[in-house]
Amino acid sequence: MRARLILCPRCCTIGPRPGVLSTFSASPNPGDRVRSSPFAKGLSDAGFVEGQNIVTEYRWAEGHYDRLPALAADLVTSKVDLIVTAGGTSAALAAKSATSTIPIVFTQVGDPVGVGLARPGGNLTGFSNMSLELTPKRLELLSELVRRARVIALLVNPTNKAYTEPMIAVAREAADARGLHLPIVEASSESEIDTAFATIVQLRTGGLLIGADPFFLSQRGQVAALASRYAVPAIEARREFTVSGGLISYGPSLAVLTDLERQAGIYAGKILAGAKPADLPVFQPDKFELAINLKTAKELGLTIPPLLLATADEVIE
Repeated sequence: MRARLILCPRCCTIGPRPGVLSTFSASPNPGDRVRSSPFAKGLSDAGFVEGQNIVTEYRWAEGHYDRLPALAADLVTSKVDLIVTAGGTSAALAAKSATSTIPIVFTQVGDPVGVGLARPGGNLTGFSNMSLELTPKRLELLSELVRRARVIALLVNPTNKAYTEPMIAVAREAADARGLHLPIVEASSESEIDTAFATIVQLRTGGLLIGADPFFLSQRGQVAALASRYAVPAIEARREFTVSGGLISYGPSLAVLTDLERQAGIYAGKILAGAKPADLPVFQPDKFELAINLKTAKELGLTIPPLLLATADEVIE
């Protein structure tokens, strides 16, 4: 989906034109949402305000990862001054493939070094959510809760190959180290999530590791409800999953992710003011939160180890 903000020439001075490439769908009022976002706050801190001295081009993939290359190419054709990517690795790689000259600020990338986004002297910089690096830790935490399980399934989105393929490799290595069998279950739509859980039950898995994919994050309520219905202990990346009834979550806190989004706005502002991406280091979270839903654990008949319970940042009862 293509969207463009038009500024009134009588009251606004058109300055730089950043572009935003997002895997998500536009909200009903995308301009209002973006202007009130942490990213906009960061841009404002750097001296750039939407509707006053910048005009932004938006491209929304609406969850269709295959659209990202064409949308990125369209931003390049539009001659934007900067591309900011949102929604994970696929958007960042699409932007990287589309241009080697326009500066790119990526956000929410699992492993920037591993996928070739963080290289010295390039036109990219940005922020990692460490979703790949934390995969073994999530598997470890789940294993502590289901110690007798020898089979733990991994739920992935097959359409998001740029993230899914390296995550499967990391998860398999971690599972092998623990002597676990790790069947891969795929879903990329609401109906496929239902089918995936039917498969998980047939596999008699002792637990479920959920890929930190933007699609699953958006469907965490459905995933948590199905995990509860089928009595499947599951772990996810975000606290919101546990609040929705999921068993356990481990990943960057919402406050940290919000601050990284604001920092991405500051980076964008610095680049629009003349800074080079190569001079701005790639950042990653430095604080992670462990949330456990004790009510869900009791419903599943699980006893949370006292040490794990004591180290939890939040226990939901």
